[in-house]
Amino acid sequence: MAAPLIQLQNIHLTFGGAPLLAGAELIVSEGDRLCLVGRNGSGKSTLLKIAAGLVDVDRGTRAAAPSATIRYLPQEPDLSGFATTLAFVEAGLTPGDDPYRARYLLESLSLTGEEGTERLSGGEARRAALARVLAPSPDILLLDEPTNHLDLPAIEWLESELNSLRSAMVLISHDRRFLERLSRATVWLDRGVTRRLEQGFGAFELWRDTVLEQEELEQHKLDRRIVMEEHWVRYGVTARRKRNQGRLARLGDMRQQRREHRRATANVRMAASEGETSGTCVVEAKGIAKAYGELSVVSDFSIRIMRGDRVGIVGPNGAGKTTLINLLTGGMAPDSGEIKLGANLQMHLLDQRRETLDPQTTVKDFLTGGHSDTLSVNGVVRHFASYMKDFLFTPDQARTPVRVLSGGERGRLVLAKALAAPSNFLVLDEPTNDLDLETLDLLQEVLADYPGTVILVSHDRDFLDRVATSVLMAEGNGRFVEYAGGYSDMVAQRGEGVGAKPRETVRAAKSGAAPRAAGAATERRKLTFKDKHALETLPVCIEALHEEIKSLRVRLAEDGFYARDAKGFAATAAKLSTAETELAASEERWLELEMLREEIEG
Repeated sequence: MAAPLIQLQNIHLTFGGAPLLAGAELIVSEGDRLCLVGRNGSGKSTLLKIAAGLVDVDRGTRAAAPSATIRYLPQEPDLSGFATTLAFVEAGLTPGDDPYRARYLLESLSLTGEEGTERLSGGEARRAALARVLAPSPDILLLDEPTNHLDLPAIEWLESELNSLRSAMVLISHDRRFLERLSRATVWLDRGVTRRLEQGFGAFELWRDTVLEQEELEQHKLDRRIVMEEHWVRYGVTARRKRNQGRLARLGDMRQQRREHRRATANVRMAASEGETSGTCVVEAKGIAKAYGELSVVSDFSIRIMRGDRVGIVGPNGAGKTTLINLLTGGMAPDSGEIKLGANLQMHLLDQRRETLDPQTTVKDFLTGGHSDTLSVNGVVRHFASYMKDFLFTPDQARTPVRVLSGGERGRLVLAKALAAPSNFLVLDEPTNDLDLETLDLLQEVLADYPGTVILVSHDRDFLDRVATSVLMAEGNGRFVEYAGGYSDMVAQRGEGVGAKPRETVRAAKSGAAPRAAGAATERRKLTFKDKHALETLPVCIEALHEEIKSLRVRLAEDGFYARDAKGFAATAAKLSTAETELAASEERWLELEMLREEIEG
């Protein structure tokens, strides 16, 4: 077994009253691909910070290999002190690292490197932070929600990039598909302690349920033993009382054990409040279009959405998904075409930026509107404290300002408000942001049972597979195409995933400029930083391959080589074939780039 690169043992840490970590452990060795899972608030991010050496513990030990390079990605990257994204990424390089890799990663993540750090969106800051931790190809990567604020092309690129690295990894993510494809072992943080499964995330949930069932069985056995001992205490022979003080002590110990047993965190209880039945046809769009200047965001789009449909919308950031939602829900008028909304619609919109949340309002006032202690849920009047508990808020959080809630708590609060209002048409823009896996499970069940119509934008492929009945894919230049089924069905019909082709559209949308015309070859065809690097390094590589081929041919021409060592002869011949193939590819690539350079400069 490989020596540990990072080892945490018997970690204890308390914030406020209850202990957050109570004996947690984490071992990361060479080649490990661990996913760290647990409920929101269980301490996953804190444990990752301890592994990174950023948080001191009350008790326990942290050991890291002295020569190991560690890179940590926080949930909220801090780029202050750096003028541009390139300066921020390059600051994370060590003397032996390839400086071109910083440029390559930024470009792959749709950044130029010249962006000012003070004006970055959350998604752009996340991309820059990813480039910084990936650029050195470290021994250990500690990634806390790396897919947050990323669109599907970036997520799929990140999966491919991480798979190509030799670094050990610890991943925290709510994206099931991401974890399934990258993890080889799972660490479950639950009630302050960790359990490790030597299988990837795909096997975790069945294993977790088995562990919890066994725990409930053991707890049931303990409860039965307590009942039996209490029966003996009440009805046992009085004369034996002196001789059985030990038995009384054991009963006290069992009661104490039951009091101290930290049961698994309760599940969120949610259900969507049903409104009146809508008309059969909910939305009908005929040839609608929307443009900003010369930039086409939605072009000649038609669709009929019927009652009970669950339509997912996917595509890169900036491709027009939110604009399409606004058009389909009547929040925006099209430049051309026609939109008809069905009869008797009761629509509720959950926006991705949580704009309905006032940072200064309290949890209670947000749920009740600040007018009373009750609210109506599915036609039933409920006390706000009872409804809060359904979404895992404690009574003492009633007067907590929204600004101090975690991202996951804010997500649950917005869902609580949205699902309380009667509706027959739910519009969900990134509803899965910051939700833990168990809450995601329940939200999927709620939407599956919801009798109304759902339109949702999501970058969570597993969520789309479980919920959507059809998927609208942003194909670029304002064109949206509908595919039957979920995300995987869309990929099967389309023949490929989302891909990163519409990157030009994203940049054009941000700058307000028109997208590049198909005939503008000079603008479209330019040397990337990767191309420039290849132009500089390929001649050296080609020369080295020529020398290697020459040496191998001389070796094969030696008298009696095959007779002396048939296996060695075959291996050398195979090396020669590989080298000749690499030489042909390198020369072809160099010639292509050289012609492109001459075309651009000419």
